[in-house]
Amino acid sequence: MKNWIGVASLLIAGMLGVGVAASVASAQDVAKGERVFATQCKACHTLERGGATTAGPNLYRIMGRRSGTGQGYGYSEVMRRFGIEWNDTTLAAYLRDPRADMPGTKMVFAGIRQSSQMADLIAYLKDATR
Repeated sequence: MKNWIGVASLLIAGMLGVGVAASVASAQDVAKGERVFATQCKACHTLERGGATTAGPNLYRIMGRRSGTGQGYGYSEVMRRFGIEWNDTTLAAYLRDPRADMPGTKMVFAGIRQSSQMADLIAYLKDATR
């Protein structure tokens, strides 16, 4: 009887672990993030080194960069003065609602409301802009 309980406990723990691993993987799906970028960001932003500055700045090496410091783009005064370092948390807060997070920003974007899309997009940006 003790062996059966031990085996059942291991099976349940294993299944829970698989569920957690699957949710973590799905929470940060780079391929899905690429689709989010293509549909919501690509019209204004490029990602590659030396990429063009279009309606928005090039995002190459965005993670760890200070706001308003990318070259070749005329940032708003508020973006330059905000002076935050872009990371998972600051980028998510900004992209959730840019105008609420940084009143006076030039970015005309309604924001990303779905947390899964946000996690996927940030995973993609981290991968594609390093």
